[in-house]
Amino acid sequence: MFDLAEHAEQAVLVHVNFPQESSSEDLQELKMLVSSAGVETLHIVIANRSKPDAKFFIGSGKAQEISDAVALHQATVVIFNHVLSPSQTRNLERLVQARVIDRTSLILDIFAQRARTYEGKLQVELAQLQHLASRLVRGWDNIERQKGGIGLRGPGETRLETDRRLLRERVAALKQRLDKMGRQREQGRRARQRAEVPVLSVVGYTNAGKSTLFNRLTQAGVYAADQLFATLDPTLRKIQLPGFGPAILADTVGFIRHLPHDLVAAFKSTLQETRDADLQLHVIDVADPRRDDNQQQVQLVLTEIDAAEVPQLLVYNKIDQTELSARIELNEQGLPMAVYLSALSGAGMELLQQAISSLLSEQHVQYTLLLPPEQSSWQARFYQHQCIVHQHYQDDGSCLLLIQLSQRQWGRFVKQSDGLLENFIVTAPEF
Repeated sequence: MFDLAEHAEQAVLVHVNFPQESSSEDLQELKMLVSSAGVETLHIVIANRSKPDAKFFIGSGKAQEISDAVALHQATVVIFNHVLSPSQTRNLERLVQARVIDRTSLILDIFAQRARTYEGKLQVELAQLQHLASRLVRGWDNIERQKGGIGLRGPGETRLETDRRLLRERVAALKQRLDKMGRQREQGRRARQRAEVPVLSVVGYTNAGKSTLFNRLTQAGVYAADQLFATLDPTLRKIQLPGFGPAILADTVGFIRHLPHDLVAAFKSTLQETRDADLQLHVIDVADPRRDDNQQQVQLVLTEIDAAEVPQLLVYNKIDQTELSARIELNEQGLPMAVYLSALSGAGMELLQQAISSLLSEQHVQYTLLLPPEQSSWQARFYQHQCIVHQHYQDDGSCLLLIQLSQRQWGRFVKQSDGLLENFIVTAPEF
């Protein structure tokens, strides 16, 4: 594709207001996207239309205004806050004599800049090539056809056909590599499920503060910045929740309205962490005036990737930019449904841990067992599955265990012991 950071440092932005909600975009968000791509905004052209123009998307008058702005400011690229068709892109480039890219291409470029891991780079390249496939233009169609005569026999296909064939082959190779890495990721996921360690997935609109929250909980040092899509590659860390035990926290890529479908398809294995999570931490920028719309857009993406049914805890972040205080909101059943906090200052983080522990405890059970020495093999089993919260040896060699595990895993253990484990349950004493 192309690299905005190297080849298009100065841009003219184009934003069109449409009456229908499904076509509307946010101008402020476009500015943040452009800034995140490392591009300087020289001029903004705003238009109002009832529907897109077939030739230029914005109409001939506004198209000429863009051309004049490009010439006046000596801009090197025109960035639309909308998705353009290949023909509209070509028509505009001929008129303005500059590179024209749309919202999808801009997001893809930001992703290309952010990718750090090998898998992330492969996913971005796949998304870029799938997007490029519909934008290969017919050029040099007068050469490389089979002709009669010595020295005139070409490979039997035009340059366009050659490009398409090479692109298809590269896409197939990328999908094969990503499928292999996806199977490896699935093995790790199954291992975590066997160990019955709950997985928490951090989701939310881009720049809502997910990575800052992740760093506050895990001390992981993940890159966090006030820019869109600062996090691209998923990160998993193990944490200890007070009053509950171990859990896996997964930081994921931020969502955005009208997220390109090519990206959703390319990041399928990465987003699997969100689908298989025991609990989603939906981070919301409470100081953003568009927070309700952003929250709705995240739910739409979660529905698209079949992750809308996972239990969710709303995390209203950045209260330090408002007059709100740290607190927990409970639902009708008395369970936490929302937490107000500041990941940057740390206010409310203990409340978040309490809320997570409370929700996970609803899916888990705690038992105190007094195991005689001849049943020490069960202690090893509990240790292997990371179920032990506390243990204490008695003078007679028996072991007092406080275990915490899912109801499903406890039922499996009881079945494997033919009900013997239930005989070792005691009233919780003081450890």
